[in-house]
Amino acid sequence: MSATHDVVIIGGGLVGASLAIALESTGLDVALVEAAPAAAMPAVFDERNLSFAEATVNALSSLGVMARLRAPTGAIERIHVSRRGDFGRIRLAASDYGRRNFGQVVVAKDFGEALEARLADVVALTRHRGTRFTALAVAADGMREVHLQGGSTPLLRARLVVAADGMRSGVRTALGIAASEHDYGQVLLVARLRAARAPDGTAYERLGDDGPTALLPRGDRAWGLVHGVATADAARVQALDEQAFLAHVQDAFGWRVGRLLEAGPRSAYPAVAVTATDTVAARAVLVGNAAQSLHPVGAQGFNLGLRDAMTLAELLAAQVAVGGDPGDPALLAAYAARRTEDRSRTLAFSHGFARLTANPLPGVTLLRSLGLMALDAVPALQAGLVGGAMGYRGDVPAACRAQAG
Repeated sequence: MSATHDVVIIGGGLVGASLAIALESTGLDVALVEAAPAAAMPAVFDERNLSFAEATVNALSSLGVMARLRAPTGAIERIHVSRRGDFGRIRLAASDYGRRNFGQVVVAKDFGEALEARLADVVALTRHRGTRFTALAVAADGMREVHLQGGSTPLLRARLVVAADGMRSGVRTALGIAASEHDYGQVLLVARLRAARAPDGTAYERLGDDGPTALLPRGDRAWGLVHGVATADAARVQALDEQAFLAHVQDAFGWRVGRLLEAGPRSAYPAVAVTATDTVAARAVLVGNAAQSLHPVGAQGFNLGLRDAMTLAELLAAQVAVGGDPGDPALLAAYAARRTEDRSRTLAFSHGFARLTANPLPGVTLLRSLGLMALDAVPALQAGLVGGAMGYRGDVPAACRAQAG
C-alpha cells in the first residue's frame, strides 16, 4: 500500500507538530510521520522547562496552541546573568523595552498536550503514528518516496519531504547531508525546584566552568532548573539523594532565591551541538534539530527551530496561492536564503557564549567580567542581546512578528 501527499513531515516532536498545524490554512495535503503510538506522547514532551521567546509566543498564539495550554505559564519579566568567580552581571527588564515580558516558560509535557489537542482539529492532515522512517528514494516521476516501518502504509510519495526527526536525523543521513558535531563535555540536569523565594518573573542564569545553572520562573510557583555538570561527574551528581543534590545546586547557583527546599525527579541530557552543512536538498528540507541543535545556554534551540517551521509554512502558503509546486527548487532556495542570517547568528551566539562562559583562564575571566559590566551598563549593547533573546534575528516570519493578544 502507498499514499501520495503534497508534504510529508518526518517527526512529530515540537517543531514537526507545530509545522503540521501551521500548514493547515494552506490547503496542502499533509502527512505527519510519528514514531510514538497514538496512546503515547513523544519522549521530548517530558518535564523539561522550555523558554519561549516572544516571537515564539506570537507564532504559537496565532496557531491556536498557546490557548490550549492547561497549565499556567511563567512570564519572564526580567533576566539576570552572572558567572561564578567573575565580577559584573547582566540585568535586563522587559519594561525597559516596552514589553510586559521577554517570553514564557512552558513545561514540555504541557506543550505536548496542547499540540496534541490542536492537531486533533487539523482536518487535512494524515497522521502515521507508531511508524518509523527507514529509507528515502526518488520515484521515476521525480517525487520523493518515503519508506516506513510499523504502520499500515509502508510507502508514502511526497512532493516535499520535511525532516523534523531530531539531532540524529535519519532523513538527513538518507539525503547524504553531512553534519558537524561538537561535544561540550557537559550534561544538563533538569528538575523542578522549590525554594524559599517563589518566582517573581526573573529568569536567572548562573554560569560556571562546567556549564550554566539556570532557574526559570514556572507558572506553578516552582522554579525550573537546568544545571550543567561535567560529563565525567554527571553520573555521581545524578545519583545524589535529594538533600545532597540541593546542596550541590545551591553551591553552584548561590542564594539569590534563598535556600533550595525541594527537588523533583531529574532528567539528564548531554550538551552536544550538531549542525547540518545544508538545510535543503531536492524536494527535501531540514527544520529544527535535524538542521541544527544547540547548547541550551541562552535557551535558543526550540525558538530557532520554530522560526524554521514558520518560515517554511509562510513560503509554502505563498507558493500554493499561485498554484506552485511545494517542492520547487526555487522555493527551497528561498527558504535556505531566508534562514541564513538567523541561523548563522544564533549558532554563533550559542556556541560562542557556551565556550566563552565555561572558560576558566584568568585572562578570559577579566575580559568576560568587563563584558558583563558593559552589557549591564550600555543600552545599545543590551538592545542587540534583547532582540536576539526575543527571537528577532534576520528575516523573521510574519507570524512571529505579530503581537500576541
